[in-house]
Amino acid sequence: MARKTLLPVSLSPRLLVSLSPCLPVSPSPCLPFSLSLLLLVSLSPCLPCSPQSCRAGELQYPLSIAVADSGAIFIADRKLPGIWRLHDNKLLAFFTGSNQLGTPLNAVRCVELDRDGRLLAGDSATRDIYRFDETGQPRPLTRRPTEDQTASSAVNSGQVGIPVDIAVNHSGDIFVADLEIGRVVKLVNDGRTDPQEIARISACRGLFIDSQDNLWVVSTTADQLHRISPNGDQEVIVPGLVFEFPHAVAVADNGTAYVCDGYAPAIWRVLPGLPPEKWVQGQPLINPVGLALYKDKLFIADPHAKAIFQIDAEGKLSKLEFGVQPPSPTR
Repeated sequence: MARKTLLPVSLSPRLLVSLSPCLPVSPSPCLPFSLSLLLLVSLSPCLPCSPQSCRAGELQYPLSIAVADSGAIFIADRKLPGIWRLHDNKLLAFFTGSNQLGTPLNAVRCVELDRDGRLLAGDSATRDIYRFDETGQPRPLTRRPTEDQTASSAVNSGQVGIPVDIAVNHSGDIFVADLEIGRVVKLVNDGRTDPQEIARISACRGLFIDSQDNLWVVSTTADQLHRISPNGDQEVIVPGLVFEFPHAVAVADNGTAYVCDGYAPAIWRVLPGLPPEKWVQGQPLINPVGLALYKDKLFIADPHAKAIFQIDAEGKLSKLEFGVQPPSPTR
Protein backbone atom coordinates (compact mmCIF):
# COMPACT_ATOMS: atom_id res chain seq x y z
CA MET A 1 0.00 0.00 0.00
CA ALA A 2 1.34 3.43 -0.94
CA ARG A 3 2.28 5.61 2.00
CA LYS A 4 0.65 9.02 2.45
CA THR A 5 3.11 11.89 2.63
CA LEU A 6 2.35 14.33 5.44
CA LEU A 7 3.52 17.89 5.80
CA PRO A 8 5.57 18.31 8.99
CA VAL A 9 3.44 19.23 12.00
CA SER A 10 5.61 22.31 12.65
CA LEU A 11 5.18 23.56 9.11
CA SER A 12 1.73 22.71 7.82
CA PRO A 13 -0.60 24.63 10.17
CA ARG A 14 1.58 27.71 10.48
CA LEU A 15 2.20 27.90 6.74
CA LEU A 16 -1.47 27.57 5.86
CA VAL A 17 -2.53 30.09 8.52
CA SER A 18 0.16 32.59 7.55
CA LEU A 19 -0.78 32.35 3.89
CA SER A 20 -4.52 32.74 4.26
CA PRO A 21 -6.72 35.22 6.08
CA CYS A 22 -9.69 33.29 4.73
CA LEU A 23 -9.51 30.06 6.75
CA PRO A 24 -12.48 29.95 9.14
CA VAL A 25 -10.64 27.61 11.51
CA SER A 26 -7.09 26.47 12.14
CA PRO A 27 -6.01 23.71 9.73
CA SER A 28 -5.31 20.19 10.94
CA PRO A 29 -1.68 19.37 11.68
CA CYS A 30 -2.08 16.08 9.82
CA LEU A 31 -3.32 17.12 6.40
CA PRO A 32 -2.29 14.69 3.61
CA PHE A 33 0.24 16.29 1.27
CA SER A 34 -2.15 16.23 -1.70
CA LEU A 35 -4.86 18.01 0.29
CA SER A 36 -2.38 20.52 1.72
CA LEU A 37 -1.12 21.30 -1.77
CA LEU A 38 -4.66 21.72 -3.02
CA LEU A 39 -5.41 24.11 -0.15
CA LEU A 40 -2.32 26.16 -0.86
CA VAL A 41 -3.16 26.44 -4.54
CA SER A 42 -6.80 27.32 -3.87
CA LEU A 43 -5.75 29.96 -1.35
CA SER A 44 -3.31 31.62 -3.74
CA PRO A 45 -5.66 34.59 -4.32
CA CYS A 46 -5.22 35.35 -0.62
CA LEU A 47 -1.44 35.52 -0.74
CA PRO A 48 0.20 38.88 -0.10
CA CYS A 49 0.69 40.59 -3.42
CA SER A 50 3.96 41.93 -4.75
CA PRO A 51 4.43 45.61 -5.60
CA GLN A 52 4.24 44.62 -9.27
CA SER A 53 0.90 42.83 -8.91
CA CYS A 54 -0.81 45.33 -6.60
CA ARG A 55 -2.45 48.38 -8.09
CA ALA A 56 -0.73 51.31 -6.43
CA GLY A 57 -2.77 53.14 -3.86
CA GLU A 58 -5.70 50.73 -3.81
CA LEU A 59 -7.11 48.78 -0.91
CA GLN A 60 -6.23 45.14 -1.43
CA TYR A 61 -7.80 43.08 1.35
CA PRO A 62 -9.06 45.31 4.20
CA LEU A 63 -9.87 43.17 7.24
CA SER A 64 -10.11 45.49 10.23
CA ILE A 65 -10.61 49.18 10.99
CA ALA A 66 -10.15 51.51 13.94
CA VAL A 67 -11.20 55.15 14.18
CA ALA A 68 -9.21 57.74 16.14
CA ASP A 69 -10.76 60.64 18.06
CA SER A 70 -9.74 62.89 15.16
CA GLY A 71 -11.85 60.81 12.76
CA ALA A 72 -8.80 59.26 11.07
CA ILE A 73 -9.46 55.65 10.05
CA PHE A 74 -6.73 53.01 10.28
CA ILE A 75 -7.20 49.97 8.04
CA ALA A 76 -5.43 46.62 8.36
CA ASP A 77 -4.84 45.34 4.82
CA ARG A 78 -3.76 41.70 4.74
CA LYS A 79 -2.50 41.83 1.16
CA LEU A 80 -0.68 45.16 1.25
CA PRO A 81 0.58 43.86 3.68
CA GLY A 82 0.32 46.69 6.15
CA ILE A 83 -1.87 49.49 7.43
CA TRP A 84 -3.53 52.41 5.68
CA ARG A 85 -4.57 55.73 7.20
CA LEU A 86 -7.68 57.41 5.80
CA HIS A 87 -8.26 61.03 6.78
CA ASP A 88 -9.68 64.11 5.05
CA ASN A 89 -10.68 61.91 2.10
CA LYS A 90 -7.07 60.87 1.50
CA LEU A 91 -5.81 57.29 1.79
CA LEU A 92 -2.15 57.09 2.81
CA ALA A 93 0.07 54.08 3.48
CA PHE A 94 0.74 54.34 7.23
CA PHE A 95 2.95 51.24 7.38
CA THR A 96 4.00 48.82 4.66
CA GLY A 97 5.38 45.47 5.77
CA SER A 98 7.47 42.92 3.94
CA ASN A 99 6.18 40.12 1.72
CA GLN A 100 8.61 37.75 3.43
CA LEU A 101 6.75 35.20 5.52
CA GLY A 102 7.28 35.46 9.25
CA THR A 103 8.22 39.13 9.29
CA PRO A 104 6.35 41.71 11.42
CA LEU A 105 2.86 42.50 10.10
CA ASN A 106 3.28 40.25 7.08
CA ALA A 107 -0.07 38.75 8.14
CA VAL A 108 -1.72 41.73 9.83
CA ARG A 109 -5.28 40.89 10.83
CA CYS A 110 -6.57 43.55 13.20
CA VAL A 111 -6.06 47.10 14.43
CA GLU A 112 -7.24 49.08 17.46
CA LEU A 113 -6.26 52.22 19.35
CA ASP A 114 -5.18 52.24 22.98
CA ARG A 115 -6.37 54.80 25.54
CA ASP A 116 -3.51 57.12 24.62
CA GLY A 117 -4.45 57.05 20.94
CA ARG A 118 -1.52 54.82 19.94
CA LEU A 119 -2.18 52.26 17.23
CA LEU A 120 -2.17 48.54 18.03
CA ALA A 121 -2.02 45.80 15.41
CA GLY A 122 -2.33 42.01 15.61
CA ASP A 123 -0.19 39.81 13.37
CA SER A 124 -0.48 36.04 12.95
CA ALA A 125 2.83 35.79 11.06
CA THR A 126 4.75 36.57 14.26
CA ARG A 127 1.96 35.66 16.71
CA ASP A 128 2.17 39.04 18.37
CA ILE A 129 0.53 42.38 19.09
CA TYR A 130 2.38 45.52 18.04
CA ARG A 131 2.15 49.09 19.29
CA PHE A 132 3.34 51.87 17.00
CA ASP A 133 5.74 54.33 18.60
CA GLU A 134 6.07 58.06 17.96
CA THR A 135 8.31 57.38 14.95
CA GLY A 136 5.66 55.19 13.31
CA GLN A 137 7.49 51.91 13.93
CA PRO A 138 5.74 48.80 15.32
CA ARG A 139 7.08 47.47 18.63
CA PRO A 140 6.18 43.90 19.71
CA LEU A 141 4.44 43.55 23.07
CA THR A 142 4.66 39.82 23.86
CA ARG A 143 7.78 38.65 22.06
CA ARG A 144 10.13 36.47 24.12
CA PRO A 145 13.52 36.33 22.37
CA THR A 146 16.04 33.67 23.32
CA GLU A 147 19.39 34.57 24.82
CA ASP A 148 21.04 34.93 21.41
CA GLN A 149 18.22 37.03 19.92
CA THR A 150 16.91 40.54 20.25
CA ALA A 151 13.20 41.32 20.32
CA SER A 152 13.40 42.70 16.78
CA SER A 153 15.12 39.59 15.38
CA ALA A 154 13.12 36.89 17.15
CA VAL A 155 10.67 35.31 14.69
CA ASN A 156 7.38 33.64 15.64
CA SER A 157 8.14 34.07 19.34
CA GLY A 158 5.05 36.06 20.28
CA GLN A 159 2.69 34.73 22.92
CA VAL A 160 -0.57 34.96 20.93
CA GLY A 161 -1.53 32.36 18.35
CA ILE A 162 -3.80 33.95 15.71
CA PRO A 163 -4.84 37.41 16.93
CA VAL A 164 -8.01 38.30 15.01
CA ASP A 165 -9.28 41.22 17.07
CA ILE A 166 -8.20 43.64 19.82
CA ALA A 167 -10.18 45.62 22.39
CA VAL A 168 -8.98 48.05 25.07
CA ASN A 169 -10.93 48.80 28.25
CA HIS A 170 -11.14 52.09 30.12
CA SER A 171 -8.16 51.16 32.30
CA GLY A 172 -6.01 50.55 29.24
CA ASP A 173 -5.98 46.75 29.49
CA ILE A 174 -5.54 45.09 26.09
CA PHE A 175 -7.74 42.09 25.21
CA VAL A 176 -7.04 39.82 22.24
CA ALA A 177 -9.16 37.20 20.49
CA ASP A 178 -6.91 34.21 19.80
CA LEU A 179 -8.54 32.16 17.05
CA GLU A 180 -5.90 29.43 17.17
CA ILE A 181 -6.70 28.26 20.70
CA GLY A 182 -10.24 29.63 20.95
CA ARG A 183 -9.75 31.97 23.85
CA VAL A 184 -9.74 35.62 24.88
CA VAL A 185 -6.58 36.80 26.63
CA LYS A 186 -5.53 39.96 28.43
CA LEU A 187 -2.02 41.33 27.98
CA VAL A 188 -0.73 41.67 31.52
CA ASN A 189 1.80 44.37 32.42
CA ASP A 190 1.58 45.71 28.86
CA GLY A 191 2.63 42.34 27.47
CA ARG A 192 5.78 41.98 29.53
CA THR A 193 4.39 38.91 31.30
CA ASP A 194 2.52 35.99 29.79
CA PRO A 195 -1.03 36.73 28.57
CA GLN A 196 -3.81 35.97 31.04
CA GLU A 197 -6.67 33.83 29.77
CA ILE A 198 -10.02 35.55 30.34
CA ALA A 199 -12.42 33.13 28.66
CA ARG A 200 -12.48 30.03 26.50
CA ILE A 201 -14.82 30.68 23.58
CA SER A 202 -14.51 28.45 20.54
CA ALA A 203 -13.86 30.29 17.24
CA CYS A 204 -13.91 33.70 18.92
CA ARG A 205 -13.42 36.41 16.30
CA GLY A 206 -14.65 39.84 17.33
CA LEU A 207 -14.20 41.90 20.51
CA PHE A 208 -15.63 45.18 21.76
CA ILE A 209 -15.56 47.12 25.03
CA ASP A 210 -18.83 48.98 25.68
CA SER A 211 -19.42 52.15 27.72
CA GLN A 212 -19.88 50.06 30.89
CA ASP A 213 -16.51 48.33 30.37
CA ASN A 214 -18.18 45.04 29.44
CA LEU A 215 -16.26 42.90 26.97
CA TRP A 216 -18.37 41.61 24.07
CA VAL A 217 -17.24 38.55 22.11
CA VAL A 218 -18.65 37.24 18.85
CA SER A 219 -18.03 33.67 17.75
CA THR A 220 -18.81 31.58 14.68
CA THR A 221 -19.97 28.64 16.81
CA ALA A 222 -22.81 28.37 19.30
CA ASP A 223 -23.31 30.40 21.30
CA GLN A 224 -22.48 33.34 19.05
CA LEU A 225 -22.59 36.53 21.11
CA HIS A 226 -21.23 36.79 24.65
CA ARG A 227 -20.82 39.58 27.19
CA ILE A 228 -18.22 39.46 29.97
CA SER A 229 -18.58 41.90 32.85
CA PRO A 230 -15.58 43.72 34.38
CA ASN A 231 -15.61 41.23 37.27
CA GLY A 232 -15.53 38.26 34.89
CA ASP A 233 -19.17 37.14 34.85
CA GLN A 234 -20.03 35.72 31.43
CA GLU A 235 -23.47 35.95 29.80
CA VAL A 236 -24.76 34.62 26.48
CA ILE A 237 -26.59 37.39 24.60
CA VAL A 238 -27.38 35.49 21.39
CA PRO A 239 -27.64 31.72 21.94
CA GLY A 240 -27.47 29.16 19.18
CA LEU A 241 -26.49 29.70 15.55
CA VAL A 242 -28.34 32.83 14.41
CA PHE A 243 -25.62 34.53 12.36
CA GLU A 244 -24.15 32.85 9.29
CA PHE A 245 -20.47 33.83 9.70
CA PRO A 246 -20.05 36.70 12.17
CA HIS A 247 -16.71 38.51 12.24
CA ALA A 248 -16.98 41.58 14.46
CA VAL A 249 -19.22 43.33 16.98
CA ALA A 250 -19.71 46.96 18.04
CA VAL A 251 -21.99 48.23 20.79
CA ALA A 252 -23.57 51.69 21.06
CA ASP A 253 -23.93 53.55 24.37
CA ASN A 254 -27.62 52.59 24.53
CA GLY A 255 -26.69 48.89 24.57
CA THR A 256 -27.57 48.14 20.95
CA ALA A 257 -25.10 45.68 19.45
CA TYR A 258 -24.16 45.46 15.78
CA VAL A 259 -22.64 42.35 14.21
CA CYS A 260 -21.15 42.12 10.73
CA ASP A 261 -21.87 38.84 8.98
CA GLY A 262 -19.67 37.99 6.03
CA TYR A 263 -21.78 35.20 4.58
CA ALA A 264 -25.18 36.92 4.89
CA PRO A 265 -23.82 39.50 3.84
CA ALA A 266 -25.37 41.81 6.40
CA ILE A 267 -25.07 43.99 9.46
CA TRP A 268 -27.24 42.64 12.24
CA ARG A 269 -28.74 44.80 14.97
CA VAL A 270 -29.35 43.38 18.43
CA LEU A 271 -31.55 45.62 20.56
CA PRO A 272 -31.46 44.96 24.33
CA GLY A 273 -33.86 42.14 25.20
CA LEU A 274 -34.87 41.50 21.58
CA PRO A 275 -33.79 38.87 19.02
CA PRO A 276 -31.28 39.88 16.34
CA GLU A 277 -32.55 41.45 13.13
CA LYS A 278 -30.84 42.02 9.79
CA TRP A 279 -30.50 45.80 9.71
CA VAL A 280 -28.59 46.32 6.45
CA GLN A 281 -28.14 43.53 3.91
CA GLY A 282 -26.87 42.86 0.39
CA GLN A 283 -25.12 44.92 -2.24
CA PRO A 284 -22.84 46.79 -2.22
CA LEU A 285 -21.72 44.62 0.72
CA ILE A 286 -20.03 41.44 -0.45
CA ASN A 287 -18.21 40.06 2.58
CA PRO A 288 -18.23 42.52 5.51
CA VAL A 289 -15.52 41.59 8.01
CA GLY A 290 -14.27 44.64 9.95
CA LEU A 291 -16.47 46.91 12.06
CA ALA A 292 -15.91 50.14 13.98
CA LEU A 293 -18.26 52.55 15.73
CA TYR A 294 -17.52 56.29 15.67
CA LYS A 295 -20.07 58.75 17.07
CA ASP A 296 -23.34 57.83 15.33
CA LYS A 297 -21.81 55.97 12.38
CA LEU A 298 -20.68 52.43 11.75
CA PHE A 299 -17.67 51.84 9.51
CA ILE A 300 -17.27 48.52 7.71
CA ALA A 301 -14.27 46.89 6.03
CA ASP A 302 -15.15 44.57 3.17
CA PRO A 303 -12.15 42.69 1.71
CA HIS A 304 -14.05 41.29 -1.27
CA ALA A 305 -15.42 44.69 -2.24
CA LYS A 306 -11.97 46.21 -1.51
CA ALA A 307 -13.82 49.05 0.14
CA ILE A 308 -14.78 50.82 3.35
CA PHE A 309 -18.49 51.53 3.90
CA GLN A 310 -20.35 53.59 6.44
CA ILE A 311 -23.87 53.35 7.84
CA ASP A 312 -25.53 56.39 9.39
CA ALA A 313 -28.02 56.43 12.27
CA GLU A 314 -30.93 55.97 9.84
CA GLY A 315 -29.40 52.84 8.35
CA LYS A 316 -28.25 54.42 5.08
CA LEU A 317 -25.29 52.54 3.61
CA SER A 318 -22.68 54.33 1.49
CA LYS A 319 -19.18 53.66 0.21
CA LEU A 320 -16.36 55.96 1.29
CA GLU A 321 -14.72 57.67 -1.66
CA PHE A 322 -11.19 59.01 -1.36
CA GLY A 323 -8.04 59.96 -3.18
CA VAL A 324 -5.05 57.70 -2.72
CA GLN A 325 -1.29 57.89 -2.32
CA PRO A 326 0.67 54.79 -3.38
CA PRO A 327 2.35 52.76 -0.63
CA SER A 328 6.09 53.05 -0.19
CA PRO A 329 8.20 50.15 -1.54
CA THR A 330 8.05 47.00 0.57
CA ARG A 331 10.89 46.61 2.99
